[in-house]
Amino acid sequence: MRLSIRLTLTVVLGLATGHSAGQIPPATSPRDVALALESQGNNAEAEAAWKRCLEFDPSNPEAYAHMGLLEARQEHYKEAVPLYRKALELGPQIPGVQINLGLALFKDGELKQSVEVFSSLLKKQASDSPQAVQLTYLLGMAHYGLGEYAEAIPYLKDSMAADEQNLTLKLVLAHSCLWTKQNECVLDVYRQILTLDPNSAEAYMLAGEALDGMKNRTGAIELFRLGAQANPKEPGVHEDLGFLLWAQSQFTEAAAEFQAELTNNPNDAWSMTYLADAEIHANQNASAQPLLEKAIKIDPGIALTHLDLGIVYNDAGRREEGVRELKIAEEMDPSNQNVHWRLGHIYQLVGDKDKAKAEFDKLHVLKSTVEEDLGKKLHEAEMKALPVASAPSAPEAK
Repeated sequence: MRLSIRLTLTVVLGLATGHSAGQIPPATSPRDVALALESQGNNAEAEAAWKRCLEFDPSNPEAYAHMGLLEARQEHYKEAVPLYRKALELGPQIPGVQINLGLALFKDGELKQSVEVFSSLLKKQASDSPQAVQLTYLLGMAHYGLGEYAEAIPYLKDSMAADEQNLTLKLVLAHSCLWTKQNECVLDVYRQILTLDPNSAEAYMLAGEALDGMKNRTGAIELFRLGAQANPKEPGVHEDLGFLLWAQSQFTEAAAEFQAELTNNPNDAWSMTYLADAEIHANQNASAQPLLEKAIKIDPGIALTHLDLGIVYNDAGRREEGVRELKIAEEMDPSNQNVHWRLGHIYQLVGDKDKAKAEFDKLHVLKSTVEEDLGKKLHEAEMKALPVASAPSAPEAK
């Protein structure tokens, strides 16, 4: 199943200048001219003025810091980074430059480098200072962006404690908990989200994913239903609900959900494939075939699409095309027992005994492996259930 999250991180890039917008007073220094132009938002002229300052003093860290700021204001983060670094090299104590460097790296997608900068800065801050709060939030978001969800969670939790009304932050934390299999954490955050937004379809979906991970599929289905009711247009909500129903062999209900997802997103190849699969289970191959052929054109990388199209073609007497699709499915997912079983039977029907045997041998190996794994799990469960024997007591002294 898939879930999507739309995040917007707004950060302020700035250095205190001490000047307000207005006309540039006459007979001012090059620095004052640059600051005045900067405060008026005249970025190009301000940058030129700071460059003139460097003509008088090539080692002026303030000029580099402000040039970096001007680039960042224009969202030229890649260009801002070396200017901030130069400013820190020449004047490491200038206030604000280090965090602005971290922000520019963050916005440019250089998240690992931004983590290094933010971590270094956070160590120097009092835990309750406004900048510590900002840095904690940024570190949580940077780790999250890197896919380092376990590392992100402590920062996100601290940030949430400082900003309990931040719905986006709660959703990010819930996703991080889900992807680290901390399902109770997901459910806890889900309840908090509903106090802020009782109609958050995404919260229902996250909690549904958590319950599914806890093997509570009935509860998961119910939460996904609530999510679909809360926002029928939420991307993925019908597809994920459909998948849960499909996995329970509730193919008629699943088909309705996949169709609803396709109403929202007509080119969703996954929903197309699973809708077609549900149709095949209902012996509706004729309606499944065009769905599968369209899905393959959109995304040829879904093994189930090739498997089902192979089944449809074979049932229609188009065995050569059916074998072709089944062999593609086999290459994409060699562990799928259904593929080997179907290929084996097709080869058997056309009298190719060697190929049939090869497929049935593969199927036998896969079944043996599954049974062996199941046997191991049962043995481990039995061993855990055994009572712990107490240690024998020492003989009494004579």
